[in-house]
Amino acid sequence: MADKRFTVLDLIDLDLKEHNSLNLRCIGGRKGLTREIESPDLNRPGLALSGFYDLFANQRIQLFGQGEVAYLRKLETEGNAATIRQLFSYPIPCCIFTHAQCPGQSFFDEAERAQCPILQTDLPTTEFSARIMRILSDIFAPRQSVHGVLVEVSGMGILILGDSGVGKSETALELIERGHRLVADDVVELHCVNGNTLIGIGANKIIGHHMEIRGLGIINVTHLKGVGAIRDSKRVQLVVVLEEWDAKKSYDRLGTDDQYMEFLGVNIPKLEIPVKPGRNIPIIIEVAAMNERLKSMGYNAAREFNQNILKWIESDTARSVYFGSEDII
Repeated sequence: MADKRFTVLDLIDLDLKEHNSLNLRCIGGRKGLTREIESPDLNRPGLALSGFYDLFANQRIQLFGQGEVAYLRKLETEGNAATIRQLFSYPIPCCIFTHAQCPGQSFFDEAERAQCPILQTDLPTTEFSARIMRILSDIFAPRQSVHGVLVEVSGMGILILGDSGVGKSETALELIERGHRLVADDVVELHCVNGNTLIGIGANKIIGHHMEIRGLGIINVTHLKGVGAIRDSKRVQLVVVLEEWDAKKSYDRLGTDDQYMEFLGVNIPKLEIPVKPGRNIPIIIEVAAMNERLKSMGYNAAREFNQNILKWIESDTARSVYFGSEDII
């Protein structure tokens, strides 16, 4: 759920553009714009308007399409305001009318009395439903902040973690120099969408796309490298943990054992990369990104190498057995 109160007024004020725009405006019940939205789900109140209120999802936004509006007109013609009055006896956050439609005067009167906001959009019901559910799912998604750097490398979202001073920002800076893009430095805010997708953004939009380089200070990547060197958000698909080289530690040399790191219930593939003088970490991360893309396409170089070695051993053993047979002349 969202970390802070999210009200109907917040929904109207969202800065959304193009395919995300909701085109919402308030046409009634303005006194209730501070009502809190507590659920990312929608409800079509067709059954409620017919008088069936068992299991009525009153905590959700109530969405009125052409069918519901036609039924409201029927109630208006019959002078049946009791059903509408019963609808507003529940603490619903707001009512939204699609297709630029308006309810009748009775509906407006009951909404004003209950101080329930009435919103309108010119979008079709199906399109509006898809947009608002996508937006609310993001707003109400579980969140977690981590200390690290998020970059996009060859289309892959890579979260770089490690102890302070290990070289995370310097590595990201070199990746930017090589044509990749920065999403966030220092503090990355992760949120889980749809239960299985991890999206990373900068924790603070005001200082977003700035980097701290020890010995140099704060730099603005947007101004130095242009808008092509940044992104606002990116799905996290790989975690790279940088650590000081430990001669006593045994590092994975084949890559056959998959490792994962969990964030908000989502397991993300993890690589541990030891850092020492002479190792080109940005190039290693570039190769890791491309290798992870190959894995997602069904090709695993380490497993193929392992299988080829096994086949070679088996064939060599079989050859030895054959040539060691007493049947050889």
